[in-house]
Amino acid sequence: MADPSSQLRLTNSGTSCADFSRFFRAWISNPMRVAAVAPSSDALARVMTREITPGMGPVLELGPGTGVFTRALLARGIPETELTLVEFGQDFARVLEARFPRARILSMDAALLAEQAIFEERPVGAAISGLPLLTMPPEKAAAIVAGAFHYMRPGGALYQFTYGPRCPVSRATLDRLGLQAVRVGGAIWNIPPAGVYRITRREDAQRQAPVAIFQHGI
Repeated sequence: MADPSSQLRLTNSGTSCADFSRFFRAWISNPMRVAAVAPSSDALARVMTREITPGMGPVLELGPGTGVFTRALLARGIPETELTLVEFGQDFARVLEARFPRARILSMDAALLAEQAIFEERPVGAAISGLPLLTMPPEKAAAIVAGAFHYMRPGGALYQFTYGPRCPVSRATLDRLGLQAVRVGGAIWNIPPAGVYRITRREDAQRQAPVAIFQHGI
């Protein structure tokens, strides 16, 4: 009889073979939307979530895929009921609904965030993004980032990883949105290796909503 645990091992990510297959199929179908051939590693998930703590308020996750970062958030003590997961892929969304039944799963394009009344009562304390902003048109990437900050409380941050050598949000876009980006770590054993950036409002733009800038024509 085959060892059942063999189906649950995949390089250093800790994800199942089924998740790898699901991710690989999504990449084959649309490599520009799913920019990696495998789920993110646990090491990358730890870097992405290590500054997020319980009590920060609702947490927004963009492009959660199979839920690697979501599990890391739960391990950090973030209540599942505080998570809003925005996933465009229908296959991934169904997996998330089964795995995280107490989280809010929104099957939608993250570029449309600002057009929805998602957080009406409490602002977002932090957001993490698994979306491949580097492969997107600048206007779409700007809409996604602006949408996240549309709901962000003062002092909140968006954590974005990238496979490139610099922040995937261009300096021009950051300036127009009143934001700044700082590299906070990376995971060299991720497939492929990745860096993580913390994106926050600049001090001189704390009172300015980035989405308003975007709506006037970035």
